[in-house]
Amino acid sequence: MARTTTPHEDQPLYWRIATQLLDELRDGTVPPGERLPGERKLAEHFGVSRETVRQALQVLRRDGLVATDRRGSHAALATTPVEAPSTLAFPVGADTAGPGAADRATVTWETPPPEHAEALGLAPHRPTLVHRYESGRRTALTSFSTVALAEVEELARYRGRADGNASAQLRRAYDWMRKAGLTLHHRDSITPLADTPSVRVTRHVHDQYARPLEITDLVLDARQEALVYEFTLPADGSTAAPRNRTGPDPR
Repeated sequence: MARTTTPHEDQPLYWRIATQLLDELRDGTVPPGERLPGERKLAEHFGVSRETVRQALQVLRRDGLVATDRRGSHAALATTPVEAPSTLAFPVGADTAGPGAADRATVTWETPPPEHAEALGLAPHRPTLVHRYESGRRTALTSFSTVALAEVEELARYRGRADGNASAQLRRAYDWMRKAGLTLHHRDSITPLADTPSVRVTRHVHDQYARPLEITDLVLDARQEALVYEFTLPADGSTAAPRNRTGPDPR
């Protein structure tokens, strides 16, 4: 499978799905040893038939990357344990408990909004990886910088399949950035939208060198929902940085 990390048009569909699934396994979306979703859910996730998923799984089994027993199929990659997840939710406003049935997340390779391009230092009309998230009345639009795509391998892999159709849950985006050696600094601002009950939450994230990594705009209905921030402050004398988790009000 090492020679197929970049999908090509002349490859069979099941082979491209096998490559995409392998990328997600390497990302840690499904940790080693944990059971994969069933064929039906995988088919919905990738937008293909169950037969195509079945063929893709067979490719991974043949290469020893997936194992199947009475309990189902499991990731069998020899990787180091996944670090404890970040307390910072991606995107801002996402449900930290995991994707719900109504959640939808996709990625495209396109020119970001002008204000995003300016914040990320992108030249006008230069495309980048753009992530869209929808959950109920919440919508979030994220644009990533060239720095993020150059230094975070897991994000860069999405360029080849950023067609706006397949599901692209990037819940571990901040963990991937930290794994790449980036220290994350974020600034969140909340702005009421004129003549509407909605508010916009804008998050700017940069690294320890003040290089922009991503910008997200979240819009939510302030009448129906609340945005809850939780901070953990270190004990006196501790060098640990404050942690923040952003998520929907559990009520």
